[in-house]
Amino acid sequence: MFLEVKDLTVYYGAVKAIEKVSFQVSKGEIVAMIGPNGAGKSTALKAVCSMLDAYGGSIIEGTLKYDGINIIGLRTDQLVRRGVGIVPEGRRVFPTMTIIENLELGVFAYSGKNGVKAQYEMVFELFPLLKERRRQKAGTLSTGEQQMLAIARALIAKPKLLLADEPSLGLSPNYVDLIFDKLLEINRMGTTILLVEQNARMALAVSQRAYVFSIGKIETEGISSELMTDSRIKKVFLGG
Repeated sequence: MFLEVKDLTVYYGAVKAIEKVSFQVSKGEIVAMIGPNGAGKSTALKAVCSMLDAYGGSIIEGTLKYDGINIIGLRTDQLVRRGVGIVPEGRRVFPTMTIIENLELGVFAYSGKNGVKAQYEMVFELFPLLKERRRQKAGTLSTGEQQMLAIARALIAKPKLLLADEPSLGLSPNYVDLIFDKLLEINRMGTTILLVEQNARMALAVSQRAYVFSIGKIETEGISSELMTDSRIKKVFLGG
């Protein structure tokens, strides 16, 4: 199994955020984690990419394995160098730096044989607008354009696994469609994706499998197309 999380329990101080959560991602998949705000899906993702400390969280128990390696205790930068790309919630671009300068931060983690130039060409082909505006400061971009930059910055290191936390948050409908189309394209290029998303309909539309979170636990899981037609899922998450 490419990513395996078993019996993960996380606390923020004395508050239990998630309890004994288990999920898996096979190589080549898009797997979605959906559920209401505060259900624990972003916490699970932060645990995978070692970002809990920054939010005051800690893993109390559980197993985290990526590509056969126990990753509990590894720093985020160590995970990135092992092929994990991270698109954080809220984009987290550096507003006073240009697009190129933001991308250069991602290049530091790249150690591929094809050279950095090929990676710039790849992300600029995927997001032509970024190439056109490469000298523009990131803070002057729209939220949708900043999301493109956040994804491009993660991709430039050529990750094997992309972790995307709420990529549609705050975007206009046109940019939501564009970002999900790009995630599908990235997956077709060979990158495995674990996606946390409140837009359940879009998340289920692009993923092969999904886990449904509810109050710190996984309520149900299954094939995305089947969950899309499940009456309970439709009523709670899809508005019908």
